[in-house]
Amino acid sequence: MDRIRTGVIGLGHFGRFHVDKYANLERSELIAVCDTDPDLAGEVAAKHGVGAVSDYRDLFGQVDAVSVVVPTKAHHEVAKAFLENGVHVLVEKPITDDLAAADELIGIASGQYGPILQVGHLERFSSAEQVMRKVITRPLFIESYRIAPFQPRGTDVSVILDLMIHDIDLILSLVKAPAESVDAVGLPVLSGSEDIANTRIRFTNGCAANITASRVSGKNERKMRIFQPDSYISVDFLNRKLLVAQKGDGELFPGMPNFRIDEQEYVECDKLERQIDAFLDAIANKTPPVVSGEDGRRAVETALMITESLRRHQEFVRERSGDAVLAAFR
Repeated sequence: MDRIRTGVIGLGHFGRFHVDKYANLERSELIAVCDTDPDLAGEVAAKHGVGAVSDYRDLFGQVDAVSVVVPTKAHHEVAKAFLENGVHVLVEKPITDDLAAADELIGIASGQYGPILQVGHLERFSSAEQVMRKVITRPLFIESYRIAPFQPRGTDVSVILDLMIHDIDLILSLVKAPAESVDAVGLPVLSGSEDIANTRIRFTNGCAANITASRVSGKNERKMRIFQPDSYISVDFLNRKLLVAQKGDGELFPGMPNFRIDEQEYVECDKLERQIDAFLDAIANKTPPVVSGEDGRRAVETALMITESLRRHQEFVRERSGDAVLAAFR
């Protein structure tokens, strides 16, 4: 098996996990790592016995594939440079914070011989997702909660592009229809952009979803509930539990339909390793990635619809409440 020459751009908290996976996967030959902090790049490179650079352009011609794990604002610049040089790219979510920039990346990667562009929506590779996909056929209503204590990293974007985007992408992949309308509220608490947000989305196929995301909560919670004809699915991602309640034949007693409940615990896989392995598999077999650039774009498009609705709500609050309340919406 020919090994794929790989590299990682951006060695923050998550970028270093990418490095570990590339260093250990059989089909990967980790060539070098890159960070604007040369000391950090040198430290990580020494751990794995690979090269270190502080300018990502120094890797052109040396690598076949890279993970781009830089701040969101730099996704477009870095991913574009590698794609234009024929390098396959796994870019962390969100693909970009701008649709025109996402379209440009998709355009460069399109075509029969274009490089692979995969977007790092990690939940698509979870064990829970694999189980959910077997039982979810026609979702009509979805509730999703993703709340966590405050962490300084990731606050270069709002909670919508930081945390909620995970659930937006997963829900879009389950509903298989675009968003038709959005109603959202949210506000900044500790950072300069929204730290908590709630939205209701209606999809073109009639499904609706309520999604809540917070990065200023006192606890971690990640749950999703899916309602569809004749069944209900509840997933507790943190405690790795899944419940399926399904209508059966006959009646328990007159007027009460029979139903069965299946509760199970699942073992979570190494989602990041599975994601990177899928990326390398797409490169080796010249097949479409599991999470394409178009998938990433749809998630961003929906996130921007949510952001626009949220802005309209903030303007409404401004008009009704005056400057004192307005100060909260920096």
